[in-house]
Amino acid sequence: MKSALNFLMASKRCEIAGLHQLALTSELVNATGRLVHALQRERGLTNLYLASRGERGGAERLAQVAASEALQAEVLARFEPLDTEAEQSGYRTRLFGRIAYALQGLAALPLLRERVQTQAWSAARATAAYARLIHALLSVVFEAADSAWDPDISRHLVALFNFMQGKEFAGQERATGAALFATGCADADGQQRLLRLIESQEQCLQVFTDFASPPLQLAWQQAQKPDTLATLERLRRVLCTTTPGGALESHLSQAWFDVCTAHMDAMKSVEDALAAELLSLCKRRRQTAEEDLRALEALQTRVPEAGALVADTAFFDDAPASPGLPLMDLPHQAASFGAQMDRSILEIVRDQALRLQAMGDELDTVRSSLNERKLVERAKGLLMAHRQLSEDEAHKTLRQMAMNQNRRLIEVADAVLAMAEVLPNPSPR
Repeated sequence: MKSALNFLMASKRCEIAGLHQLALTSELVNATGRLVHALQRERGLTNLYLASRGERGGAERLAQVAASEALQAEVLARFEPLDTEAEQSGYRTRLFGRIAYALQGLAALPLLRERVQTQAWSAARATAAYARLIHALLSVVFEAADSAWDPDISRHLVALFNFMQGKEFAGQERATGAALFATGCADADGQQRLLRLIESQEQCLQVFTDFASPPLQLAWQQAQKPDTLATLERLRRVLCTTTPGGALESHLSQAWFDVCTAHMDAMKSVEDALAAELLSLCKRRRQTAEEDLRALEALQTRVPEAGALVADTAFFDDAPASPGLPLMDLPHQAASFGAQMDRSILEIVRDQALRLQAMGDELDTVRSSLNERKLVERAKGLLMAHRQLSEDEAHKTLRQMAMNQNRRLIEVADAVLAMAEVLPNPSPR
């Protein structure tokens, strides 16, 4: 008959296998971050090129395309080690679905570049296309954070995802502002989009601050250069306060692009530090789990009967008053398993149960920010479908409802979704 120790060792082997997959996923996330950064720069140069009708950014864009292609090959290589053959737990289903969707977007990327090169698409359409691809790639990071079962690793992934998402909003701001300056004319829709993108950046960076380690919070503070921020704010005011239809100085498009790029490069340095910290944590977690497994194997070798099932009332010691796992510390000896053992099997089993319960409770807390994001996105989608709104308009509507009702955005989103079943089917556009 298999003993408690046999199952403890099996549990530890499963944990090690899971940590191995988490490490592979973290490496994929890091490679994805590098590709996203390259595509963000490619998008900004594309806007300069299209908005100026090919007069600016042409050569730089082609060079950036080559750099993006190299990083894309690295991401594709990171997909290969992921175990897609073995039966997976449900939590990986969404992750693999997101990867499949991102692969479709990457396959279509050459067609997007062809439309840009021939100037067949407008700057606005190209921006939207790049944003959709980058969103697909960031969704992989989102699902990696949502599917991680280790609370510390999940917390790091949540911080990384929100920082990457904040940087993507900064990238969209760069592209939108570059197009506005290059066309030489202020536009009310573009100005509203800029304001929303600035607000969204701040929200994402706040979540990053909530979940990031103190050293990384400090690194972000130090990465923000006062001169860069001052120039960025000055140009933001020019873009957002010029009367719609008023003239903008087209030569400022390059200055805008450069200062936004400096800001995003500073963000990338922090993103790299986040990624390095995540990989280091995965490595430490796996080393600890492997040491625990070796200790259990040594225990089995030293005392073959250690894991045998023995009737003993010690199981009921310090039992909780209500159903659930024990919440108290356990005694460090149980004579029924032999005085020669450093720790009893009962103690190890119950400690493992305590650890898993604590991990589950902490993981629920970490995932709450991801669940809030899902609810807000679903509420936006519902408004877009039923009110025929754009994404910017749906976001603005939710924010306005929250302000009018003096409620949190997540509460308003939840209320909107609660009405989904009684709303009529959306009419076709």
